[in-house]
Order: sequence, then C-alpha cells, then structure tokens
Amino acid sequence: MENTGKLFKDLVVLELASALAGPAVGMFFSELGAKVIKVENKTTGGDVTRRWGHPSEDKDDPTSTYYFCVNWGKEVLMLDLREQAARNQIYEIVKKADVVVSNFKFGSATKLGMDYQRLKAINPRIVYGNVYAYDEDDPRPGFDAVLQAETGWMYMNGESDGLPTKVPLPIIDILAGHQLKEGILIGLLKREQTGEGCHISVSLYDASVSAMANQASTYLNLGIIPARIGSQHPSIAPYGDVVRTSDGIDYLLGVGTQEHFDSLCDALELTSMKNDIRFTSNKERLKYRAELVQSLQEAVCTLTASEFESKCDLHGVPLGPIRNLEQVFAEEDGQELILKEVSKDGQMSKRVRTVVFKILE
Repeated sequence: MENTGKLFKDLVVLELASALAGPAVGMFFSELGAKVIKVENKTTGGDVTRRWGHPSEDKDDPTSTYYFCVNWGKEVLMLDLREQAARNQIYEIVKKADVVVSNFKFGSATKLGMDYQRLKAINPRIVYGNVYAYDEDDPRPGFDAVLQAETGWMYMNGESDGLPTKVPLPIIDILAGHQLKEGILIGLLKREQTGEGCHISVSLYDASVSAMANQASTYLNLGIIPARIGSQHPSIAPYGDVVRTSDGIDYLLGVGTQEHFDSLCDALELTSMKNDIRFTSNKERLKYRAELVQSLQEAVCTLTASEFESKCDLHGVPLGPIRNLEQVFAEEDGQELILKEVSKDGQMSKRVRTVVFKILE
C-alpha cells in the first residue's frame, strides 16, 4: 500500500470524534499521509474506546486494543473543550485545517463552539464531516448493536431455528465511516472546483439501511421479508452452504452459477447429481437445498481437506476454508495488512489497515 501513503501529505485533518465511525475516518486520512490531530476529552480519560478493554487485557493499561483498531498515526491532544483556552487552541488549528471530523452528541457541538457555522467563520474552506445516530434533529444516542436491531440486520442474521444475532463487528459504524469518507472526498473535490468548504453529514441509520442491497430489493419488489438462513444465500444454491472434510475442515461453497455447479459435480465425480432433475437448475436446487447439501456432504466427508481443495481447484470451483483470525494472520497476505505503531512510552500496538486499495501505474 506504499503507493498511497503520501497522497494527502499536505492535508490537515482535525478529529473531534470518539468511538469508531469518526476515528475510522481520521485513520483513513492518516494512512494516506495526512496530518491528523485527534482531540480527546481529558475529563473522561479520553476516547471512550480506551476503556473498552478485552477481559484478557491488563485492567491498569490506559489504552485498549479496541482503541488501537482505528487510531494510528495521529497526534493526540487531551483537552477540555468547555474551557475557552482549549477552544482557542482548536480555533488556531482550524485556521490551517482542511477537514474536520466530528460525532458530538446532540447539541454539544454548538454548545462547545465546534459546529460547522462557527468553524466555517474561522476557515471558509473547511470541509466539515459529522456522524449522527439518526438525523440532525433526533437527540437519541446511537449504538451499533441497537442500530443493527432497528434496521433489519439482526432479524435476518442467524440460523433458522435460532435467535436473531448481531454481526460480531461494529458493522454500522464501519459503514457510516465509509459513507463519511466518501462524502468528505466529494467535499474536497467540490472545494477544488469552487474554493469553498461544505458540511457533510451521515447518519448511522441511513448508512445501515442503504447497505441492505439485494435483501432490501427483494422486499421492496416482492414484499418478501428476508428470513434467517445462516450463511446460505437466499437466491443461489449451493452458495454459502458449508461442508466438512474427513479431517474436520469446514469449507464454504461459493457455487454461484450453473457452470460452477456442473464443475463441482465433476470434481466430486457426482454424475448422477449433475443429471438429477432436482438439481439441474438453480430454482430447483433452492427448492431441494437440504437434500442437495446432504448429498454433497456425503461425498465430501470421504475426502481430506487437501484432496477436496485440489479437486475443486482443478475444476475451477469457488470455495474457501473457514478460518479463524490466527489462521488469517498466519497467511502472508494477512501479514501484509498489519499496521504497527510504537507509542511514546514504547508500547507496540497492531491493527489492520483500513486503506487497502492500490493505485496502479
């Protein structure tokens, strides 16, 4: 990713944000070479995620591994913005800043003199981006898990006979962060064209619903509410289905086309399945999915992982072993995505890159 690390070397970003969505945007710009100045509330011990430690972490450690995930390469200022001296310090930074990222609680930005109108008066070229939970006029606080419940994620996630389950990542915060990055980049482009800054706003709610893609389209056009079906795809089979080899390795199948299915049958030498009227089309395979997966499992359980993967690779069948994070980061590709940082007190921290695109010459 070295070819992207200096893209924004002349950009100054002021981060007035905590938790994940806003700081993820700050880290995005930091990875691209920008100078990112992160302001944390000194009266509460800084960013709230500093205290979101894993049970295995030292309770006396001032910084959690959660904090590390979206805070890399930033200059940190511990300030109390209720103090005029602290606000004046921020205003001096705003004079030379290009971007402000904020996620203040409802009404707090105005109360503290950190709202767009106040900062725009100091620097008309500022691109001000903020994240809300719902919208600018809604005082409800926003939490990722709550938004997952409210916007459909939990209802459709989990096994058919199990409870609704949230995604084990702060996915709504991540999506909102991506939306805000895109908005700020558009704002910077607009500034190049007009010479003026602008105010970019994103809500967790909108970011969440907008990511529903095919699930939303199915409901909006057919009136069908997506049900919990585990990892299986609602429209393709066997796509998302899991089979286990004789040595206990689970594989997820990505068989998305008729060609893929025929190739899977060839790889497993299942000529009878290939010609079975129940499985000759995707529509029929969806109808008889349980029987299909059972037959595939009976064939796969006679093979080791190495044998199964080799046969599928030979026939171009898309699939992948289900790995844990230890296995992911044991891979060379996983290692290349790790960002390290040494703090002033000598502490080494690690996290994954958030910028993974490459600009190819």
